[in-house]
Amino acid sequence: MTHRVLLTILLSVTACKQSQTAPPPAPAQPVVKPAPATPLSEKKDELGTENAWTPAWDAFIEKNLPPEMLSTKAAKAVASYCPAFSAASEADKRAFWAYTIQAMAAAEAGLKPEATARHTQPAVAKTDKVTHRPMRQEGLLQLSYQDGQTYGCDFDWQADSRLGLKDPARTILQPERNLACGIRILKTQIIDQDKPLLSRSSYWSTLQPGTQSYRIFAKQMANVPPSCGKQIPKSAGRSKATRPAQR
Repeated sequence: MTHRVLLTILLSVTACKQSQTAPPPAPAQPVVKPAPATPLSEKKDELGTENAWTPAWDAFIEKNLPPEMLSTKAAKAVASYCPAFSAASEADKRAFWAYTIQAMAAAEAGLKPEATARHTQPAVAKTDKVTHRPMRQEGLLQLSYQDGQTYGCDFDWQADSRLGLKDPARTILQPERNLACGIRILKTQIIDQDKPLLSRSSYWSTLQPGTQSYRIFAKQMANVPPSCGKQIPKSAGRSKATRPAQR
């Protein structure tokens, strides 16, 4: 066997090994753009309030949306607030969802990550199947540990049970974990259950037309991105009714 043949074989083997060990290319990151601020977020910024909504949370939402939330089915679900959703760019669709979830957090929790509430009325008081305690709604989107179990969210009750009620280290109060769980719930309702964004059977009373919570949410939707093709008068979002919704 000639040296030339041996060299060719050696180079082929080396190339084969390199192709087998080369790491896969990193997935492309979605293009994101700043979402508008809700009226309550604007107010907090003006007052210099701590724990106001941050652009990092918008970016987190935009980057973690499942593809289905950009689909034709999603467009149908959000037509009341974003009639031009289908024609919008992917970045604009992501910005719409970031804005909508920000508006939900404004109505649900006053944009406060540490917000927590427990309802004592017999009609709504329940026992959390994870904590085995009276259920609390917690964090930006007012979720429970039972939701974590139902929707596969990254909440750790065993660790959190050793921390104070409003300790920001609690997993359910960490903004990104709370928002990620909310995205899962929205995806379940809109895509898997084929419901519109606004529904009498929505998980959140904030998205149930006719409730006080919904009226607060509607006022926070005053700055819907222009790409949606529908501008709600800003006066609709300047109401004093910006306190957290009560379920």
